[in-house]
Amino acid sequence: MPESERAAAIVDMGEDVAHCLVWDWEYHARENQLLPDGDWSYWLIMAGRGFGKTRVGAETTRIWAKTNKYVNLIGATTDDARDIMIEGESGIMSVCPKDERPQYIKHARKLVWPSGCVSLIFTADEPERLRGKQHEKLWGDELGAWRYPEAWDQAKFGLRLGAKPQAIITTTPRPTKIMRELVKDPHCHVTRGSTYDNKSNLAPTFFSEIITKYEGTRLGRQELDAELLEDTPGALWRRSNIDEYRVPKGDEPTMRRIVVAVDPAISSEDSSNETGIITVGIGMDDRGYIFEDCSGIFTPDEWGRAAVATFNRYQGDRIVAEKNQGGDMVGHVLKSVMPNAPITLVSASRGKVTRAEPTAALYEQGRISHVGRFDTLEDQMVAFTSDFDRKLQGYSPDRVDALVWALTELFPMIVKKKRQGNARPMAKERFF
Repeated sequence: MPESERAAAIVDMGEDVAHCLVWDWEYHARENQLLPDGDWSYWLIMAGRGFGKTRVGAETTRIWAKTNKYVNLIGATTDDARDIMIEGESGIMSVCPKDERPQYIKHARKLVWPSGCVSLIFTADEPERLRGKQHEKLWGDELGAWRYPEAWDQAKFGLRLGAKPQAIITTTPRPTKIMRELVKDPHCHVTRGSTYDNKSNLAPTFFSEIITKYEGTRLGRQELDAELLEDTPGALWRRSNIDEYRVPKGDEPTMRRIVVAVDPAISSEDSSNETGIITVGIGMDDRGYIFEDCSGIFTPDEWGRAAVATFNRYQGDRIVAEKNQGGDMVGHVLKSVMPNAPITLVSASRGKVTRAEPTAALYEQGRISHVGRFDTLEDQMVAFTSDFDRKLQGYSPDRVDALVWALTELFPMIVKKKRQGNARPMAKERFF
C-alpha cells in the first residue's frame, strides 16, 4: 500500500496491533534488507550511503540475540561501535522495544540481552583483542574502513560456535583486498543496494545538495551506487601493490631514519585544502614504512603543533616541509613550536606528476609498506593519474604531496636516477 493508506489501515487495527507493527522489522524492511535464505557463512551488504545498512545490522543482531548465546559486534573504531552500532539513530538501542532492549555495560564493552544473550564489543583498530574470542553470530560494520586487515582474519577464526556460525557485514564498498576476496567467496551472500533505494526516508536536501554534486562522478559511483571500483585507469599507484606489502603495526623492523613531511595549506576554511602530514621511516632492511597520516584542515599554529607532536612521538630525525605556499613562514611556524627542530624546506619547480613518478616506482618495486590502513591517503594515491596536472588544477592531493616529499628525503638516490635528463632540478632545498 502507499504509505498514507498503510498508516490509516494500522490505526483501524487498534492500538495494540499498531504498537506491535512499529517494532516489526519484517513489516518495515525492504526485501533486500531481510535475512537471506540459503547456506551462507557471511552476508555482505555492500550498499550506498543512506541505504539503511546500520538498521539492517542492528535488526539482524536483535533477531539473532533471541536464539543465540553470543552475538558479537565489531566496529571500525570505538566511537563508531558506540555512536553508530549501539546508540545511533538506527543502532541497536533504537530498534529494540523496551522489553527486548539490552543492558549496555560500557566499561565491560558488552551488551546483555533479556534473553541471556551477550554481545561482546570489539573494534577493528584493536585486532589483538579479537584473538581467541569466539562467536556464534557476528555483526561487522564498515569493513571497507577497517584500519587493520588482520582484524577480519581474527574475527573469522572466532566464528566457530553453534550449529551455524554466521556474520553480517554492512559497509560502503571500498576496493580493499578483503572486500574483493569476500565478494568472490562462495560462502558469502552479497546484497547490493544504492542510496536511491531508501530515498523516501532521506531528507530532500540530501538529494538536492549531495546527490546533485556527486551523481555520476567516480566518488558517487562508489558512495551512492555502491560500485566496487578497481584502480583508476592511468593511476600512478595500484591498490594491489599497496595491499600486497601492507604489514600490521608492530611487525615493522627497526628504523634507520624517520621523517615527518608537511605540505601546508594556505588557509583553514571548511572548504580549504588539507595540510598533508605524513610520517615515513626507512628500515634496517632498506624498505620504506608509512606509519601515520595525521593530515587535516589546520591553522598554521595547529599544523605546526601537529607536525612537531608527530615528530616527537616517533623520535623522528627530520621534518621536511614544502614552502611553495608560505615561503620562510613555514620554517618559522615549526621553529616557534620546537626551536631546535631539524627542518628541511623544499620548493617544487616541476609538476606534481614529475615529482610523484619516482616514488610511485618504489611501490611497483615492492619497496614500500603501509603499517596498517590509511584509507584517505590511499584513495588519493590510486586516483592520481599521469594527466593530473592538466585535469585537476585547483585541487591539491596534499596527503600524496607530503608522502612524496617524505620518500624523496629517504630515497634520494632513487629519485636522482629517475630524474636524470631533466633540464631543471625537481626541487630546491634549504636547511633551516
